[in-house]
Amino acid sequence: MTQQVAAAFNISAAQAENLTYTLVAFVLLFLCKLITARLIGRKIEDDKRRYHTRKTVTYVYTVIFLAVLGAIWFQGMASLGTFLGLASAGLAVALHDTIANMAGFFFIEARKPFRVGDRIEIGAIAGDVVDIRLFQFSVVEIGNWVDADQSTGRIVHVPNSHVLKTPLANSHLGFEYIWNEIPVLITFESDWQKAKELLLRIGKKNAESMSHGAQTQIRRSARKYLIVAGKLTPTVYTAVRDSGILLTIRYLVNPRRRRGSEQEMWEDILEAFAGESNIELAYPTVRYFSPAKTNEPTA
Repeated sequence: MTQQVAAAFNISAAQAENLTYTLVAFVLLFLCKLITARLIGRKIEDDKRRYHTRKTVTYVYTVIFLAVLGAIWFQGMASLGTFLGLASAGLAVALHDTIANMAGFFFIEARKPFRVGDRIEIGAIAGDVVDIRLFQFSVVEIGNWVDADQSTGRIVHVPNSHVLKTPLANSHLGFEYIWNEIPVLITFESDWQKAKELLLRIGKKNAESMSHGAQTQIRRSARKYLIVAGKLTPTVYTAVRDSGILLTIRYLVNPRRRRGSEQEMWEDILEAFAGESNIELAYPTVRYFSPAKTNEPTA
C-alpha cells in the first residue's frame, strides 16, 4: 500500500509510510472522539456541563493527535529542540496572527477573564459568551441598535488575540451584579421630599433583596480581588437641573435583568405619582416673563 501511495503522490517510500500512519491515526482518533461525544450526549443531561465536557474531550484528542503526529514524522530528527527552534522562527513570521490567537486562548484558559455564559464587553462589542475555541470566541451580541442590553440575535466571532491588547469588561466576574440608575425629573413646584420618599420605597421594594446576595458574593470575591463593599442598598440622590429637580434611584441588579427592573420601577413610579397631586414629572419648558406696564404721568 505504501508503494502505491508513493507512486500516486510522487514521494519517497518513507514519506508514504508516514502519510499512511497519519491517516490511520486520524481516522481512529476521529472515531473514538465521535463515540465519546455520543456517550457524553446520552449520559450528561445538563447543557452547560455537556458543553464543557465535550470541549475538554476535543482538546484531549487534539493533543493526542499532535503527539502521535510528532512521533510519526519527527522520529528521524536528532534533536526535537532543533526542530522546534527552526519551526518557531518560521511560524513567528508567517503565522503571527494565528500564534497571537493561540496565545490568547491559553491566556483565557489560564487566567479565565471570562467563561462561557458571562456577559462581557471588549472594544465596541458587547454580548454573552457562548463558545471559546482555539482561535476565536463567540458572543451573542447585545445593545447596538437594541436598547437596554437586549440581544440583537447576531453571533459575533472575536479573535482570541483581542483579550491581550483590548480592555475587557466582565459583568459577572467578582460578583454577578451591576449598578443601575433611573433618573426621575420633577418640577420645581413639586414636593420633592415626598417624591424622594416614594422613590426610595419603590427602590427598596424592587431591589433591596439583591443587595443581600451581593454582600455574600463580595465577601467571597474579596479573597481574590481588592473589592471594598460600600453602600449596597438602594438609594436616591438629589440634584438640580434646568428643567426641575432630578431624583436618581441607584440600585444593584443582575445585568440580564436591567431592562425588566427598570420597567417594574417605572410602573410603580407612575402609579405612585398619579396618586399625589403635588408631584409632577418635569420636561424641558420655556417660560416668558414680561415686565408689568406702569402708568407714566402725563404733563
